[in-house]
Amino acid sequence: MSSATFLVVPQWQGSGSSRAMRLIDGAEAIRGDLPSTATTVLAVPASAGDSLGTGVHRFSSLVSIRDAAAAELMVLESPVVTVGGDCAADLASVQHVVASREPGSVALVWFDAHGDLNTPESSPSGAFHGMVLRALLGEGPEGLASTGAALLAADKLVLAGTRALDDGEDAYVTEAGVRMLTAESLASPRELVDAVAATGAEAVYLHIDLDVLDPATMSGIGYPEPFGVQPEELADAIRALRSRFELAGAAITEFAPESPEAAEHDLPVILRLLGALTAPLPGPNGSSTGGGARHLSTDDRTTGDAL
Repeated sequence: MSSATFLVVPQWQGSGSSRAMRLIDGAEAIRGDLPSTATTVLAVPASAGDSLGTGVHRFSSLVSIRDAAAAELMVLESPVVTVGGDCAADLASVQHVVASREPGSVALVWFDAHGDLNTPESSPSGAFHGMVLRALLGEGPEGLASTGAALLAADKLVLAGTRALDDGEDAYVTEAGVRMLTAESLASPRELVDAVAATGAEAVYLHIDLDVLDPATMSGIGYPEPFGVQPEELADAIRALRSRFELAGAAITEFAPESPEAAEHDLPVILRLLGALTAPLPGPNGSSTGGGARHLSTDDRTTGDAL
């Protein structure tokens, strides 16, 4: 099995938060604990970009970042764990995985307090991080929306830990029959594993917006929602999914610490989640199996050396 590689995308242009620039600091804080030899950092433009009449704020920069990430993904070894940045930081990562696999073979689990299912027409903010999932399903402006082999089908999507939907998103979930699990249902991973199995997929991509967690356990998030998932419940869910399905890719997004000190407070939780994504899984006799990902050990972390 190939080892996991890491793609750091410190994108802030998709966020609607007044503290969007802190997403750069969050991505950098996480990068400091990633293995330097397996980590690529994407150069994100400093400019905000223009909407170009699309209804998506900072559209031009978002397209530029998506295209640059897509080029990197063509040469990176799979599975790739993308580290954001805002919730759209792994737009290209999901599109790459879906396009490179047999049609219908990959399910997307979207761990997020929010649906991210708006269109430019329905969005109350114009911020793309609230539209990215709908773009993956094919609805959005050219340059961001998935097309052809990269198009994700709604029946391959599972929303997990979602508890705050706009009216338009709620209507879409009902109309499209999207599977959605509450934060409470993730106390045991069985329901989530069954929901992914019901998609018929053989592999799974795991998108983790840190606001899926209960805000009492994670302070560095821009849009906290009460009654979220506990970190160990989320880690258990990740391991359960990896035990049943091939991990096609993953992402950790929306870390926006208020200060370096605040980042240090949150990093143990984030590293626990990264460990769940990358650590070898126990075999049936108690031995470890590779699980297709590199374990983040203390020995191979870097303190942020330039790459």
